[in-house]
Amino acid sequence: MQGLNRYDGGVRLELTTTTTSPLAIDVAESTEMRIRRLTSENPVVIFSRSSCYMCHVMKSLLSSIGVHPTVIELDEDEISSAVFGGASVSPALYIGGACVGGLESLVALHLSNNLVPKLLEVGAMRSEFLII
Repeated sequence: MQGLNRYDGGVRLELTTTTTSPLAIDVAESTEMRIRRLTSENPVVIFSRSSCYMCHVMKSLLSSIGVHPTVIELDEDEISSAVFGGASVSPALYIGGACVGGLESLVALHLSNNLVPKLLEVGAMRSEFLII
């Protein structure tokens, strides 16, 4: 892990292994266990690629409603070896430890007015900041 990097909607974590960071990844931990741990420790997690326009749209949508997800940037090798909720997807969104899916699933949740209640439920948003 190279460390934490700020982007205009939250914090981006990189999964490159190292032993010099206080946030170092246990190299003995399997990819599946690492995904499970990261998604259970953070209310909203996006597994992303920096060059992916769908990833950018997902981050922008969440940021526009006041959610600052944990973003884990993956390189091509990590994406091809990672399976998110039964499918290899980028971006892959987790809310409350559950795999929501990709951008289409996020947009469907948003358009059906189910996204904000789900985010409130997991503590990613606070209701007093909602503009009605």
